[in-house]
This record gives sequence, C-alpha cells and structure tokens, in this order.
Amino acid sequence: MDVLKKTPVREQDPAVRATNFEEVCYGYNDEEAKLEATRCIKCKNPRCVQGCPVKINIPGFIAEVENGNIEAAYQIISESSALPAICGRVCPQETQCESLCVRGIKGEAISIGKLERYVADWAKANNILPKKAETSNGKKVAVIGSGPAGLTCAGDLAKLGYDVTIFEALHEPGGVLTYGIPEFRLPKEKVVAKEIENVKSLGVKIECNVVIGKSMTIDQLFEEGFEAVFIGSGAGLPKFMGIPGENANGVFSANEYLTRNNLMKAFREEFDTPIHAGSKVAVVGGGNVAMDAARTALRLGAKTYIVYRRSEEELPARAEEVHHAKEEGINFQLLTNPTEILVDEKGWVSGMKCVRMELGEPDASGRRRPVEVPGSEFVLDVDTVIMSLGTSPNPLISSTTEGLETNKWKCIVAEESNGQTTKEGVYAGGDAVTGAATVILAMEAGKAGARGIHEFLSNK
Repeated sequence: MDVLKKTPVREQDPAVRATNFEEVCYGYNDEEAKLEATRCIKCKNPRCVQGCPVKINIPGFIAEVENGNIEAAYQIISESSALPAICGRVCPQETQCESLCVRGIKGEAISIGKLERYVADWAKANNILPKKAETSNGKKVAVIGSGPAGLTCAGDLAKLGYDVTIFEALHEPGGVLTYGIPEFRLPKEKVVAKEIENVKSLGVKIECNVVIGKSMTIDQLFEEGFEAVFIGSGAGLPKFMGIPGENANGVFSANEYLTRNNLMKAFREEFDTPIHAGSKVAVVGGGNVAMDAARTALRLGAKTYIVYRRSEEELPARAEEVHHAKEEGINFQLLTNPTEILVDEKGWVSGMKCVRMELGEPDASGRRRPVEVPGSEFVLDVDTVIMSLGTSPNPLISSTTEGLETNKWKCIVAEESNGQTTKEGVYAGGDAVTGAATVILAMEAGKAGARGIHEFLSNK
C-alpha cells in the first residue's frame, strides 16, 4: 500500500455508463474503506474539520472506520450532518475538507467524502438510524422547503425536541436533491428517499403540495400555532441570456430539463413524462448543473456540447464532474459564447451562432474577463439548447410576506450567523438567501437557522 495515494474507487466503464442512468461510482467496500481510513494520521489540530461547513468530527469517524466500528462512525457523523449519504456523493470535498487535509501536503488527501458515503451506506443497509430527542418541548416550528437547507434545519430542531413540520411545494420531498441532481450521481430511491426517512424518524413531519404564498401565507402559519418559521425554499427561477431566438421550440432551462428527467422520471420507459431529447444538444454554462444537463442529454442519445465563455481553468463545476463528462464523450466548446439561436420555419432550433472568446483583464470577481475575438463567428450545428446560467429565488414568498426584506436579486435578507430575517420569528437560509450554491452550503445555512430559532424560542 502506498500511503501517499488514495485508495482507488471503482466506477462504471465510461462507454457503458454513457448509455444508462445507474450510479457512476460504486463506492468503497469494507476492505477498501478500512484501507483508506488507515491513511489518516490523526492530527492533533484537524484542519479538515475547519474546512467542513457543517463541522463533522472527521478524524473521529475515520478512526471508528479503521477500528471496524461503523455504527459508531455513523453516529459521530449524524451529530453534525442529516444527509451523509448525499454529502458523500455530491459535496465538493476537494475544495473543502480534503483541501486542508495534512496528508495532502505530501501526497493525496484522505478520501473523506468516499469514507462518509461508505459509512452512511453501511448504516442504511443495517437499518441504523440517527438518535432522536428523548422528550418533546412542545414548541411548533414550520420549515418551508424540503431541500438540503430545510431538511437540515428540521433535523437539528427535532433533535432538540421541537415539533417540526416541513411544507413542500412539489409532490415529492427533497427539493434540488430530487428534481435537480441526476440519478447517475444521486440515486433517488436508494439514497435520497432513505435520507429523508431518517429525518422523519427524528419526528419531523412533511406535507407536500403546499405552496407557501398561495396555499397559505407565513402569517397564517403563525396563526395556526407555529412559533417560528424557517424559509429554505431554494432558488428555482432560471436565468436566460436574452439573445435572439431564445423563445424557440427546443430551448429549455436546465431546471425544466432536469426536473422532467429526475423528478418526473422521463428517462424511464414506464413513465409518460414527455421530454425533448434532441439529437445534437448544446448546454450553455459551466457549473455542476450544466454538467448534469449535458450528461443527461448524452444518456438520452444526443451528441452533446458544453458551451462556456471562459477557459477550463475557470469552469465552476467540480473537477470530478468535468472529468466524468469528458470520459463519457461530451464535447467542450470553451472560450465560446452564443450570440443567437437560429430558428427554422416551423419555430424549432436549427443551430446556434457563436463567437470565440479570449481572456482579457480581471473583472470585479478577480476572474479574467472574456472578450470577443473579431471575425471568429461560427454556427454550432444543434437542434436543442439548454440554458444553465444559474437561478434566482422565486419571489412568491417574499411578495406575500409583509416585513420580509429582499435584495436587488430577490434573495431574502438574513443574518449569516443565525438566519434571522427582517421579520421577527422568521429565519431563512440556503439558495433562497444566497442564490444558487452547493448542497453542503445550504446545509450549513440550515444548521445556522436551527441555532437561531432555538435561541429565539429559548429566550421567548
């Protein structure tokens, strides 16, 4: 064993997985997990914990894996995280906990994410549940949205003895975990549904098909006896470029495309959900959602392009997702910007005009600004375009709640430390506050909101 190298993780062959929706990564088995755990040098000052947004006791759970005490490892993780099987799959560990791993100074960091996934999957297979509160304090809290922020906030509050009800707008819980992330990255029945059941085992109730702002308002929740409210409604309003032809048939937001496929199971023959697969698909954008949309289109049979106006170094997607996309045969058109979507006489996409870009001086974000290369226009031969340019919060909740302040991007204004909004008793976190971000950052915000609510109701 080379202690400087990570224990390899088994994956589906790229040529095979590009044709199916089964999970790409197989994860560690018992032997591989124990082998990887022995690489941890058990630092006295574990920097990895500082890099974890939800502050999991990483050396603690890894030590239990090394000793073969997997149930103990799971309980250690569950003290900090309500969704370990999910985080072990989609959390960007390489830029968080693993980026600070001391083992990574000389060699490769510990595969913290793969070990977390192993522990969570073992617990699921052995019917191990997180520890619930021994007694209830009788105080009712409403959580809006059952995505990662809402589930985390609800789970933390339930552990403290609160009577928590989650209100979900869609017909299935899970938020972006259910409608946004594809099956081949995050299996719904095997992983997401099981994690939600674990949260419910703590005493949390979930009511679906309830649209706060339409079915009822936040003020009505207070009238019904809830003493505090957490808003974790996410950011589901897609952005577009505003270029000619964007209203053509065959142009979609990544949100709609992925929701049809993931939540509504369009990829499965036994479901009647319609989806326009396309034969030549361009996905505009470079984030994780763009990779998800492109890899989904590929699996639906399309020749697929990623069109991104900056270089590969600036791609915001996880390196693992970019690597997998390339392995599967997706064509990356980098330093390329769309200028017009061409439309045929029947109103369908017939191509996309693009221009080549080069990187100029840094902009306000510190990234080099892409500038157009004169005379570099060309037409990309596609019949479908998926826009993956980010999302913003739906203003429905804020527009129906007096005293709830939003900023110019329609995001709810809330304190980062505890989620307190401008309306007493109302807390918020996740994409509804920050705009589109990662699952783990939404979970961090959910934990902050739970702390804020607990402090508020304890002092009330």
